[in-house]
Amino acid sequence: MSEQIGSEPEPRDLSAAIDPTVPPSGPGCVECDASGGWWFHLRRCAACGHVGCCDSSPSQHATAHAAATGHPVIQSFEPGESWFWDYSSDQFYAEGPELAAPDSHPVGQPAPGPQGRVPQDWKTHLHR
Repeated sequence: MSEQIGSEPEPRDLSAAIDPTVPPSGPGCVECDASGGWWFHLRRCAACGHVGCCDSSPSQHATAHAAATGHPVIQSFEPGESWFWDYSSDQFYAEGPELAAPDSHPVGQPAPGPQGRVPQDWKTHLHR
């Protein structure tokens, strides 16, 4: 089936790229937490639960994880967001399967975060 301009793409079978039973690796970006870094927004690997920072963040760990592991699908790890992104096809999906809880970082955790590690001039460090 062909895509219509302005419509959501036809869903692919992503079941091999998603394990809904795996919980997230933690409340923040694994690599940023290990190095004392910070993030703008968080993304969760739908295959293994790795939480990494988004492409606007200085270190872009979610994309690096996908490239290093071949895990192509992420879900937003922001409160109130449940969309998915498939790196292998550059496709956005407004919805998908429910993944193991929790479905976001703690609501009280600021974005950018974590609190205390975000520089005053954080906006100048974002990738656009």
